[in-house]
Amino acid sequence: MRRVALITVFLSVILTILVGGHLYIAQRLVLDAHLPAGVQALVLGLIAAAGATLVLQPLSERRFPAGVARAIAWPASVWMGCAFFLLVLVLLSDVTWVLLGAALPRGDAAGIVATRLRALSVAGIAALASWRGLRTALRGPVVRRVDIALARWPRALDGFRIVQLSDIHIGPILDRRFARRVVECTNALAPDLVAITGDLVDGSVERIAPEVAPFAALRARHGVYFVTGNHDHYSGAERWVRRVQALGIRVLRNERVTIGDGDAGFDLAGVEDHHAHLVSGTAREDLPRALDGRDGSRPVVLLAHDPASFPDAVRLGVDLQLSGHTHGGQIWPFNYLVRLSTPYVAGHYRVDGAQLYVSRGTGFWGPAMRLFAPAEITEIVVRRVPE
Repeated sequence: MRRVALITVFLSVILTILVGGHLYIAQRLVLDAHLPAGVQALVLGLIAAAGATLVLQPLSERRFPAGVARAIAWPASVWMGCAFFLLVLVLLSDVTWVLLGAALPRGDAAGIVATRLRALSVAGIAALASWRGLRTALRGPVVRRVDIALARWPRALDGFRIVQLSDIHIGPILDRRFARRVVECTNALAPDLVAITGDLVDGSVERIAPEVAPFAALRARHGVYFVTGNHDHYSGAERWVRRVQALGIRVLRNERVTIGDGDAGFDLAGVEDHHAHLVSGTAREDLPRALDGRDGSRPVVLLAHDPASFPDAVRLGVDLQLSGHTHGGQIWPFNYLVRLSTPYVAGHYRVDGAQLYVSRGTGFWGPAMRLFAPAEITEIVVRRVPE
């Protein structure tokens, strides 16, 4: 019942935002501009059709053949980004007018000129931002090297290289071709360990299992490890865990393993997604369980999809946490909204001797765009603090 209630509330909120946002865009950019009747009808029709793809897209993932679903997903994804930019820019223009102490333009000749100039400016800037964001997203992830020094890190493992993949989101848009590119780039780095920190997929095992097959080719000296993210739980985490295990990837579900031997080793722990309990009746994050019984003198690296796990990690003596989830905001200025839920949006953080790295993600979700938050494959080089 809780899951049904959450889904109902979520869908209600999304539908309200979807309809309200489109009506707001149509009012400000079309109706207020008093466009010629034919042009007005055409533009309103295009906005309505584009908005309809956002409703059809999640339905098509479950009901339509893969090819049809992908044909709907692409325009829906692009329009989602365009509509976001239009909404933000229209809102900013309204706020600017109010701050300047001016009334919103009326239907007289001067007002029509002003609203048409506003509509043209907003549409032009939104188009430019969308083009830039789409180009960055389609370029794919870039390799980002990060050096992290840990006081307790074994001298024998100085320079240990972890390649972090996160938020890959294989699904209706990013398919096995993208997965193959990620695998080839990762293997070319010859990592000591590969960590996949959640949100591998968007879709059920029945729909997209073949698309993740290339990940079976991931190679690292000390293995490939995976923890679940919220989208993996939305997609059916129990079945996906079995599928990922079949690919030869070790899944850490509130547990830890030893990497290396004796003084030349460390503990690698992994937890379920921070909000798994909201979706699953059985799965939930349990960091104390993952760390129970460990030798406190050994360093521990934690894989946790959501950086919201970091305060508990600090309290329990974790040396380094690797997370994703935020996408670094993915498209500006959404990163400022992300900061309302977590102070850890992207990059390297230090709190009371513990360290956190938050990946901007390897793929994308929602809009097929990335603006000022490029996707990354992160090569983390762990070093011992010089004595």
